[in-house]
Amino acid sequence: MYKSILILAAFLYALMADSPAFSQSDSTADSLQYADLADLSVSSPVIAHVTIKEAIKVEPERAPNAPPGTQRFYIEAATIALIRGQGGAPQTIRYLIDLPLDARGRAPKIKKKPFIIFARNLTAANGELQLSAPDAQIAWTAERDQRVRSIVREIVARDAPPAIDRIGNAFHVPGTIIGEGETQIFLETKTGDPVSITILSRAGQKKHWAVSLSEIVDAAARAPKRDTLLWYRLACFLPKSLPEEALAGDSAANANQARRDYDLVIQDLGNCLRSRPAEYRGL
Repeated sequence: MYKSILILAAFLYALMADSPAFSQSDSTADSLQYADLADLSVSSPVIAHVTIKEAIKVEPERAPNAPPGTQRFYIEAATIALIRGQGGAPQTIRYLIDLPLDARGRAPKIKKKPFIIFARNLTAANGELQLSAPDAQIAWTAERDQRVRSIVREIVARDAPPAIDRIGNAFHVPGTIIGEGETQIFLETKTGDPVSITILSRAGQKKHWAVSLSEIVDAAARAPKRDTLLWYRLACFLPKSLPEEALAGDSAANANQARRDYDLVIQDLGNCLRSRPAEYRGL
């Protein structure tokens, strides 16, 4: 039994070799923001609600890349529910994780506790997988479960907003009446799907801006609600100011108005709050 565990641990260690692991495995208060859960969800083709069956310590010599102040564990977990994934998941899944040690050098007790894990590289035959990030095991709560499921429903929807790559171009067209006009900002996406932002100015009215996810600007389009996938795509990945290269060819006056309109969009979107370390987001 012990020999087979070491063989499986060695296999999983190879998957982790390029990504040192660390996990926040327990929390009395939910410090994770919407963007934290979205970051984990969009990068994880496998998301599951699990309960830990076994947490077996891996000897230090077998975990040379474990961060200081952590203990590596070989985990066997029972699958309670598959939140995201194709083809289902085995009843038992296995992975490696590094847990932080307390001041006395003790790791948290996680056996029999429920978690949500965010993972990739699932080997369905034996249930082995790799966590998507060092902290991709989070304590399960009903509220977190609901929030993650809501995010996943938006991610897998046919009309899901794509990831933003950069701002392509922007321009402002003045209206026939002073104070009126329209600014259009075209975004380039990872998938090549169109996304554009339109800001309308009408005399005596509050400025209105909206996002369109098609080639044709949708007259019924609206600004995204906070804590939705479209809001996340914009608030967390748009630059804070309009790039100069996006305004090439526009007059100075029109370019200045486009900048002011873009600033309004950024202000209305609000801050993209996160609590996870920045270095974990790109793993």
